[in-house]
Amino acid sequence: MRYNIDMRRLIQILTSRIVILAILVLLQISLLFIWIYRAALYYSIIPMFDILARILAVYVVNKEEDSQYKIAWIFLILALPVLGSLLFLLCFGRKMPKRLAKGTIEADSRLKDLLTQDEDALNLLKEENPENFHHFNFGIAVSGYPVYGNTDAVYYESGEEFLPALLDALKQAKQFIFLEYYIIQTGGTMWNQILEILKQKVREGVEVKIVYDDFGCYTRMPRHYEKTLNQLGIETYRFNRMRPALLIKMNNRDHRKLCIIDNKIGFTGGVNIADEYINKIHPYGYWRDSAVRIEGDAVTGMTIMFLGMFSFLRRDEKGIDYTRYIQRHEVEHQPGCWFQPFSDTPTDEVDAGLNVHLNLVSSARKYVYIDTPYLVLNSDMISALCLAARNGTDVRIMTPHMPDKQIVFQITRSNYRKLIEAGVRIYEYIPGFNHRKNIVADDSMCLIGTINTDYRSYYLQFEDGVLMRSPKLAETMRLSFENGLKNAKEITMEECMKTHPAVRLYRAIMALVAPLF
Repeated sequence: MRYNIDMRRLIQILTSRIVILAILVLLQISLLFIWIYRAALYYSIIPMFDILARILAVYVVNKEEDSQYKIAWIFLILALPVLGSLLFLLCFGRKMPKRLAKGTIEADSRLKDLLTQDEDALNLLKEENPENFHHFNFGIAVSGYPVYGNTDAVYYESGEEFLPALLDALKQAKQFIFLEYYIIQTGGTMWNQILEILKQKVREGVEVKIVYDDFGCYTRMPRHYEKTLNQLGIETYRFNRMRPALLIKMNNRDHRKLCIIDNKIGFTGGVNIADEYINKIHPYGYWRDSAVRIEGDAVTGMTIMFLGMFSFLRRDEKGIDYTRYIQRHEVEHQPGCWFQPFSDTPTDEVDAGLNVHLNLVSSARKYVYIDTPYLVLNSDMISALCLAARNGTDVRIMTPHMPDKQIVFQITRSNYRKLIEAGVRIYEYIPGFNHRKNIVADDSMCLIGTINTDYRSYYLQFEDGVLMRSPKLAETMRLSFENGLKNAKEITMEECMKTHPAVRLYRAIMALVAPLF
């Protein structure tokens, strides 16, 4: 009986959409490599690939890219000249397909006029908190997203604390509900509760719109589920549909997690719509996550962020009027509290998420605490963390002890030694998986959103975050981080040194090529 169950499970896995997709893509890569290699042998041009590899390596050295990214490519090109040269020509420079890049840029530009900075608010920020002004000024200059006062915020330190607040806010919707999520798991407790409310709201005449990432939902919902939702009156679009083809654009994913209600209330954070995020199931032990609810003027930034992606997927032409979604719901301004929702996209000339992280780390004077599921750092971030620690700032990082991706976990651990040597304190959350994406510094500045400390978030994915200057919220986040230390283990230099040499070599190789993925 057990044998039959295991065989059925194995057949289900082998015939699943994701496995079939992976097999087809790997088959294309294999056939392409074999064809090129055979052609090279037939025409006796293998030595030409060695020459090409050396030329490409020199080209990479002289490009303006992250140093670790360049080292990874040079290693691959010189170690495997034929395959490395081919992949380089396809992928170098974190290429984004023209249609995807052009379409998202045009969609965002159509909404640019709605992103207007209130000069009175900006002047008040300079007056109240001049020491923090540079953080927000960077976001205005790079992403174009304004900074807002007249906003309140609530922090949720778990998915199960976040869900009741989300459901309550959805029930209050009068005009529209926007949802943009990387993962939506159909059939689970979390989605079923949300879906029932959405259907009721459609019957009440509320506009409901959903955007979800096709890769994130690929194994979590039926194929063409957007058609089911559209039939229910919920306007739904899949971002960047998965195809069984060797296409570079498959690397660019919509990793955002946004819920906006009537331009009055907005949610974001690490929590997707699936049962592990609210600890109904435990695939990796206890799922430690967080979210934030903002209410007031700053929700406008989140609304426009969603409408930009929605406009691209809907393929709206110029002239569509989205101003009807931008109605102010002002709350009383709290002195010293400022909020800046912002978007980070692969089309940015400056990497917004990475630079916001760098700003928070380098500006911290007393402490900076970082929650992250993945510690796959580039050279700039490593240098900033080490310099802050050597300057006397209390730098602490919490990562998972139970990983969801074993290779990424080994790369994460490969960064420990260098950071600990500089004085950074690193903890692993023992009960399970730490999925939070938070930074808090000096009981004043804090960041919550979807941006991981890894290459994919910094360079390849569509992300969102809310940069906040709020002493009350920052203190709450600091206390939550410190409370998590009770269930975490601090990693020591001795433990790093005791790691088996073979494991250290494996981690070093994985860390070397990590920027390519």
